[in-house]
Amino acid sequence: MRFLRLATFLFATTIGTLTRAPAAGNDWPQWRGPRRDGTWTESGIVESFSSPKIPWKWSVPVGPGYSGPSVAAGRVVITDRPKDTDPSVERVLCFDAETGKELWNFAYPCEYQKIGYTAGPRANATLDGGFVFALGAMGHMHCLELQSGRVVWQRDLNRDYQIEMPIWGIAAAPLIVDSTVILHIGGSQGACVVGLDRHNGKEKWRSLNDRGQYSSPIVVEQAGENVVVCWTGDSVAGLRAADGSPLWRYEFKPRKMPIGVATPIVDKGRLFVTSFYDGSLLLNLNRNSAAVERAWQRCGASETQTDALQSIISTPLFIDDHIYGVDSYGELRCLDARTGERVWEDLRATPKARWSTIHFVRNADNVWMFNERGELIISRLSPKGFQEISRAQLIAPTREQLNQRNGVCWSHPAFAGRHIFIRNDETMVCASLAK
Repeated sequence: MRFLRLATFLFATTIGTLTRAPAAGNDWPQWRGPRRDGTWTESGIVESFSSPKIPWKWSVPVGPGYSGPSVAAGRVVITDRPKDTDPSVERVLCFDAETGKELWNFAYPCEYQKIGYTAGPRANATLDGGFVFALGAMGHMHCLELQSGRVVWQRDLNRDYQIEMPIWGIAAAPLIVDSTVILHIGGSQGACVVGLDRHNGKEKWRSLNDRGQYSSPIVVEQAGENVVVCWTGDSVAGLRAADGSPLWRYEFKPRKMPIGVATPIVDKGRLFVTSFYDGSLLLNLNRNSAAVERAWQRCGASETQTDALQSIISTPLFIDDHIYGVDSYGELRCLDARTGERVWEDLRATPKARWSTIHFVRNADNVWMFNERGELIISRLSPKGFQEISRAQLIAPTREQLNQRNGVCWSHPAFAGRHIFIRNDETMVCASLAK
């Protein structure tokens, strides 16, 4: 098989992550930001923290959940699963971004069956065109009006598609491409990934007989087409966004179980995924046709004897010709993207522990890290090493998400309007990051 050269700069401008329409510069309307690439473009941001603890602008009580906040049109949406309700429910909550005032909440019955880690919903809600698209851990899908919380349509995807439920439930955030809501659910009969009409929830297409897992899909432009990249429990696949037809598929079967959580990342025609047990895979996207070729694939002997990057929850970052991410036990690593060779490793960013997590967000030359201890770190990452500029405590870890090591903060923050929004299992907070 012929290996493609790395794309030219011109290619880099034509193949990259896209969204249905540009979001406002101060919004964070979905998983990992406006373009799902962990990039925060606002200016006028603090360069260091003035105290060991970041003061809150407001805080509100919420129930447990792994999902992060989404912010658009002056509103913050979060999903949760309050404790001690009978019957059990999941909720979609909406707050005023400026004051924290609750504007509406929508609850629906949801008994968790055959899934572990029952703290609450996993998937970030997606805010698009004045609507909220929220997917629960058991596959309940709702489209709500952002202004009022009114239900526009709803689907029980577990019932409708006989989902082979992943052991941690449904976790992939809804992706909107044009008029289609794209969902990675692991349904049966060729419905691992489904496309629903955003206006009424009716099926437009279904695709792949793969098992589902937890990774959120992204969309890239390849050979003039919108291609949905979905890392399933059996492959990394590129689907035509318009009809779900597979354009390419690279088999990537797990040695033990589907466990991929990190989102695929794309840069200059290079597509990278990383798995806790199964290591790292880098594919080259063909510039002239909808196809891929493997550049390299590496995996260590075990979860502790790792090679390249074996991440669990954290989605890495591409910066130029290097990949930065967190390995299986919290080791911050830099890889040479050309080969997967490790350039350096650092243990200062998050305490060493199984599945220890950092969420990375890039703003200009800085990388903002939110680690599982609830600390926010301003840093620089380069092949020379990890440079910590400033660190402060933002929120306390809690035990519902993980009842070990005095709890964790595994939810992804939102960066919007020069503020940060983050939740633990008890509270959602907003803090200013403006100069």
